Amino acid sequence: MNDSIDSSLLLSLSHFPKDNLDEREIAAFRSAAQRCRGWILTMTTAANSGHPAGSMSSIEMYLMSYAVSDVRRDNVESIERDFIVISHGHTAPAAYSTLAYLGFFDPSMLLGNFRRTGSPFQGHVERSVWGIDWASGNLGQGLAAGVGYALAQRKRQSDGHVFVLMGDGEQTKGQVAEARRIAFKEGLNNITALIDFNRIQISGKVHEVMPANYKKLWEADGWQVYECNGHDPADMYSVMKKAYEDEKPSVVFCNTVMGKGVSFMENIPDYHGKALSKEEYLKAMAELGEDPSLLEEALVARKGPLPKGRTVNPRTPEINTGLPISYPSDAKVDNRTAFGKALADIGRLNRERSSTPILVFDCDLASSVKVDEFAKECPEWFVEAGIQEHATATVAGAASCGGAMSVWADFGVFGLTEVYNQQRLNDINRTNLKLFLTHVGLDVGEDGMTHQCIDYVGLLRNLFGWKLIVPADPNQTDRVTRWTLQQEGNICVAMGRSRLPVLTRDDGLTPFYGDDYAFNYGKIDIVRHGHDMSIFAMGHMVHRALKVGEMLAKRGISLCVYSVSCPLALEEDVLVEAAKRGPIFTYEDHNVNSGLGREITSKLQALNLSVKVRSFGVSRYGDSGSSDEVFEAMGLAPEEVAEAVCCSLRK
Repeated sequence: MNDSIDSSLLLSLSHFPKDNLDEREIAAFRSAAQRCRGWILTMTTAANSGHPAGSMSSIEMYLMSYAVSDVRRDNVESIERDFIVISHGHTAPAAYSTLAYLGFFDPSMLLGNFRRTGSPFQGHVERSVWGIDWASGNLGQGLAAGVGYALAQRKRQSDGHVFVLMGDGEQTKGQVAEARRIAFKEGLNNITALIDFNRIQISGKVHEVMPANYKKLWEADGWQVYECNGHDPADMYSVMKKAYEDEKPSVVFCNTVMGKGVSFMENIPDYHGKALSKEEYLKAMAELGEDPSLLEEALVARKGPLPKGRTVNPRTPEINTGLPISYPSDAKVDNRTAFGKALADIGRLNRERSSTPILVFDCDLASSVKVDEFAKECPEWFVEAGIQEHATATVAGAASCGGAMSVWADFGVFGLTEVYNQQRLNDINRTNLKLFLTHVGLDVGEDGMTHQCIDYVGLLRNLFGWKLIVPADPNQTDRVTRWTLQQEGNICVAMGRSRLPVLTRDDGLTPFYGDDYAFNYGKIDIVRHGHDMSIFAMGHMVHRALKVGEMLAKRGISLCVYSVSCPLALEEDVLVEAAKRGPIFTYEDHNVNSGLGREITSKLQALNLSVKVRSFGVSRYGDSGSSDEVFEAMGLAPEEVAEAVCCSLRK
């Protein structure tokens, strides 16, 4: 039986059209698994790197999942289909072999280009390969991503199903448990997890590395638990069909053998992450009955042209963001409240008219981060995930890839600092997450140093795709919120906690960010003109910078006050003009080594501008006290900054 016949039989099984496999289909699966095992050994040996043994134990699980789903080469760009999320991404050789066998790309593209620099076939699964829906990264992330896809499908009223492929060693990780609970709470019967239960991980036997009753853990979190022989296509098909049709989220423990198919590899932990030598390869291929000449062809191909991968772009659903709310000059409103009101307004506008669900995620802080009004307006779009930030970050990111508009609001230390790796993986996966952080900086003074988020600029600076916006007052926050939900990609909006005065123009009456203002990413605004020197501030520090300017004016010093809303995208022309004016000061309640001051200093150096610069910022972990008291203890009260500016001028 040739590969084309085998693959067509497998592809005919989408959505379980029959109760049981017949002998011809069973033979097709066995033939496919044998061929893929040969490819797994070929690509890892050619690369002299990879995880062959776990890939070999997982291969039937991969072949069955792609066969019974409707994920096909011609629909990978669509959201109107099933999704397959791979959590144990180191078994990429099995994933890639399956996809090649089923016609997503030619096998000749793969065997010589696995783990080759510049190739889409990286060592762990990536979305640059057709048929890969999520780059899972480190273990324990995939189930949360699958829950995100399943949640988006449910809220979109789609019939699609999500399959999540996992390893056994990752089952003790906390994020997996968080994801299980979210799936059960949300009633996601459109998700099936499959576990390659070969009982071996890199350090030895799973029950010795970290003992746990895996099946009881899943049952305790409300999932329906099944078990099958992971190398028997007939058994696997019938059990997966039951799980697929179950009215609860379901998991199938696939009992497998590490290194299955090669006698000297079976149940040996060493081959978890070690490629075969050439001699071992020849011996293994002889056992499999596969062609050993594939290795020489692969080695030649490694020196040839690189294959091109798939380009993945963030999905940007179209929604109505409405008209801005304008706060008068005498209003005193915190930015988080302005965000919450804008979000609720957007929810009302789209609830009955949009096919795109706006999913707002919360981690037990709805009233603090001001998404409670949205929850009342659009309860079917509000997702309360409890105190489970790690899974929530991934669930929200993946949901945005599944056709939802994802919004997550949380405290800065929870939504970014605590889950930095999850936000990094969202960046790698090109998600479309809108992250609204409140309580950033020293503005959450009483909560003390553990809750004062003074690192958010520096953390996002390390990522390549995220945008960061720090609005200065309620009017700008409203407009930034509406702008953010219209844009593609991952965007973080960072806000403090306290009520702020509405910024005005020189007349003290006209709101600076009023009806005639439109947000433009990267633009730096001059809030007060001056000719002696400049001060750059962001967020709730702008009104303090204005106080500094007023104090200096009494001493005959004219200070130009800038509001920087986008510290990671600084306008060069503005910095050039400021440098011509004279000394530059930066003022922030962020770590002085990684925030606005460092960004401006770096940009000035890159522009080869010679100007005196002094940064006022956070130089230690903060105290517990009122916001103003903490600022004073940190040497950041406007009076102290004004005095320091005068002193620096006398030197």
